[in-house]
Amino acid sequence: MVNVTFVTEFLLEGFSDVPELQILHGVLFLVIYLAAVMSNLLIITLVILDLQLHTPMYFFLKNLSSFDVFFVSVPIPKFIVNNLTHNYSISFLGCAFQLFLMTSFSAGEAFVLTAMSYDRYIAICYPLHYGVIMNAGTCVLMTSASGVIGGLLGALFTAGAFSKPFCGFNEIPQFFCDIPSLLRISCSESLVVVYASIGISMCLGVSCFTCIVISYVYILSNVLKIPTTKGQSKALSTCLPHITVFTVFIITAAFVYLKPPSNTPSVIEKLLSVLYTMLPPILNPAIYSLRNKDMKKALMKLLSKMHTLNAV
Repeated sequence: MVNVTFVTEFLLEGFSDVPELQILHGVLFLVIYLAAVMSNLLIITLVILDLQLHTPMYFFLKNLSSFDVFFVSVPIPKFIVNNLTHNYSISFLGCAFQLFLMTSFSAGEAFVLTAMSYDRYIAICYPLHYGVIMNAGTCVLMTSASGVIGGLLGALFTAGAFSKPFCGFNEIPQFFCDIPSLLRISCSESLVVVYASIGISMCLGVSCFTCIVISYVYILSNVLKIPTTKGQSKALSTCLPHITVFTVFIITAAFVYLKPPSNTPSVIEKLLSVLYTMLPPILNPAIYSLRNKDMKKALMKLLSKMHTLNAV
């Protein structure tokens, strides 16, 4: 029999061992985190308060912003506290909970992005039937399904990753708990549930990607039939931001989760992990708000109301 010490606590890895740099990283990530959260909360507030934004397109955008807030709030606050306190420990249950939430919210976001592409497909290809097809019940059903499927995937990933004991090293070579890092320190070489979960996620990811590609092929074919250049640019302006957001999200996620685990993560892997967790929540508000006239009008209305209340 071989003596085995089972892990009950993990140590997350930061970006530097120098205390001064750790504090700098903590402050930097705090600023970026606050910017991401506040911008997404602003979108949610505008969509809720402005009646002109009570449409399926902005309903999905509101839910996308909600997923972004939840997603970025799982690993980043912990990382900020770790850097400011110089304590990188995380409990066994805390790591499992972090993995479950991150997987659930990222999967839910992918499904919401897919629903948004379907919404644009119906709006551009079948404008006369848009109100009937994309009714309130359909929108709620699609969003609810995104959350439920994401939760099921999160539970499957978490159960698979923590179904086997961890022994020996308890240092996770990442600033948050993710599947590749946990596989590096697992005792077992037979993680059927984990690999089954990855296979299911790949199938769902490919399905989402295929649906989005098909939607935009039909969209572009219909846009090219629009007689005016103004009409074409207006239609494309609602689609190009969505393509950009989904491409960035799916590529960075694929590099983080589908890359075969190595003994030590490279600098590029860590950078991609930062992009995967931080870039989409920042990119979504910037793309959908700064380029959107309706959102700008809603923001000006809100600022005008706030100014009037302050004046009174």
